[in-house]
Amino acid sequence: MNVRRIRFPITAICTGLALAVSACSPSSSPPAPTASAPAAPAVPAATLPPPNPENNAYFGDVHVHTGWSFDGFTNGSKTTPSDAYAWAQGKAITGSGGPDLQLKTPLDFYMVADHAEYMGVFNQMANPDSPLSKTELAKGVTSSDANVRLQAFAGVLRDMSAGKVDPQLSDPALARSVWAEIIKAADANYVPGKFTTFAGFEWTSNPQKRNLHRVIVFRDTQHLPDLVLSALDSDDPEVLWKWMDEQRARSSTLFAIPHNGNASDGLMFDTVKRDGKPIDAAYNKTRADNEPLYEITQIKGTSETHPDLSPTDEFAGFEQWDYTLSADFERPKRRKGSFVRQALLDGMSQDKTGAGNPFKYGFIGDTDTHNAAASHEEYNFTGKFAFENNAKERLTGLPGAPAGQIQQIQEFSSGGLAGVWAPQNTREAIWDAMQRKETFATSGPMMKVRFFGSFDYAADEVNKPDFVKLAYAKGVPMGGDLKPGAGKAPTFLVMAIKDPNSGNLDRVQIVKGWVDAAGKQHEKVFDVAWSGDRKIGANGKLAPVGNSVDLKTATYTNEIGATQLAASWTDPAFKAGERAFYYARVLEVPTPRWNTYDAVRQNMTPLTKVPATIQERAWSSPIWYTPQNP
Repeated sequence: MNVRRIRFPITAICTGLALAVSACSPSSSPPAPTASAPAAPAVPAATLPPPNPENNAYFGDVHVHTGWSFDGFTNGSKTTPSDAYAWAQGKAITGSGGPDLQLKTPLDFYMVADHAEYMGVFNQMANPDSPLSKTELAKGVTSSDANVRLQAFAGVLRDMSAGKVDPQLSDPALARSVWAEIIKAADANYVPGKFTTFAGFEWTSNPQKRNLHRVIVFRDTQHLPDLVLSALDSDDPEVLWKWMDEQRARSSTLFAIPHNGNASDGLMFDTVKRDGKPIDAAYNKTRADNEPLYEITQIKGTSETHPDLSPTDEFAGFEQWDYTLSADFERPKRRKGSFVRQALLDGMSQDKTGAGNPFKYGFIGDTDTHNAAASHEEYNFTGKFAFENNAKERLTGLPGAPAGQIQQIQEFSSGGLAGVWAPQNTREAIWDAMQRKETFATSGPMMKVRFFGSFDYAADEVNKPDFVKLAYAKGVPMGGDLKPGAGKAPTFLVMAIKDPNSGNLDRVQIVKGWVDAAGKQHEKVFDVAWSGDRKIGANGKLAPVGNSVDLKTATYTNEIGATQLAASWTDPAFKAGERAFYYARVLEVPTPRWNTYDAVRQNMTPLTKVPATIQERAWSSPIWYTPQNP
């Protein structure tokens, strides 16, 4: 094994569903229908900062809901898409049911992805001039009794899961007007070179309470449909992909990002189609063409892997939100098909049969906030839904709430972030980087991660001042495919720099998965760089970094860990005839989890059923190797 651990120059890296409901305040009604939202004006290239050929790291979130989503509204959100974009740029959201919502470090890009299902409908239930306010459902949704509202909302979810559609709630004219306003808000807040917005929505398929949700991201607003596809039209992903192809035929450019496989009970990455037939070459190609990325972490947990699937991975149990989307707090039973590391292995197994790889995913993180504010900052967490903006209710739940509901909320994560390596902060550059999978995910902090692979890197490549330029010239970045070498093992260059507002770095790991000649799947995690003078023990494990967290004050010292880590690593067990993937995972030192910050600020007893600390982390997109003559 060839491992080199170094301290890396900062400049080179920098440049190179809970069912609770709360008091339902009326929100502003969607505006009257408009024909279409105006397209964002073209920006002359001369007014933009010059593109960086070695790419810049940009951070954002493309999975954001506002009060215009049915579940956001029912759970108390009065926010709009304009509120969301203001918040992402560092402005405060006021009147949100608790303290003002304000981000410490503004984001580089953001997308409101309100649900296509019942888009704008529930808001109208609070409008006395709307016929929707006279429906039986509206009486429940706008009731002053929290239990009545809960029952009404749970009933809607049950009907959606069973494929039942209430015709009273289907108003294409209203949906068109709300979609047009979502596009309009994205264009109004797009500042090329400084802050990027996208037009998009969420397709919320939930068959039998199993999560098959996708976020749809359009590259521009020049050629958009006037009405988006809802899971009420069809909850089959193959129908969604067909619809996406139809939009491409009309000049749209778009892709889908699935999320929360952990709540799918094995359906997200199943190797059987909805009709019970095995997935095949046509299915695999269609899925890969439409879905370049997977959202590996968000408020409803992390779906990298699970201890049942990866028993030798000591960090496999990170932020496990272990529920389906049932109103009865049901636990999933199937791990296989629910987590992306296993999906990467299954995708290579599919490819080995000649059917192609349907699960060749790059990684991003998002939040899935339903209150416009993607509260990914652990020390600044404001919850998923509006009622969670009250810190006490995040910890103890609403009065009279079922114990299962309270536990779900306590197990929510603070949410993740999408990291993108792109030459400029524009729609085109960021969307293209996501399409080619030069992306990484974090569990919230803005740590930067680089990852390259090649058969031609020299052992000391990572030490060179122009290593990023050399890395691109001689190899491929995260999201790429290794070009087979002449009998050599591949070498990977990995580097990470901490978020200045978060914990130091504990270690950098490379996760390898491979399928051997007999078709058997394998995985292994390698520690390749770490802080301090620790040694890997006889058991093959690196000693823990330590823990400086003071639980009484929710503070930590950052006297352990490193501000930056980098390594050159050559696969010690490479076999030229075996398919493989590799991705980097970066861990921080332990810091307080959001519930510990809340308990200290509220002078309350700390929670005991969820961790008091967290080791935040980042994941690069994989790099794949396919034999020359498979």
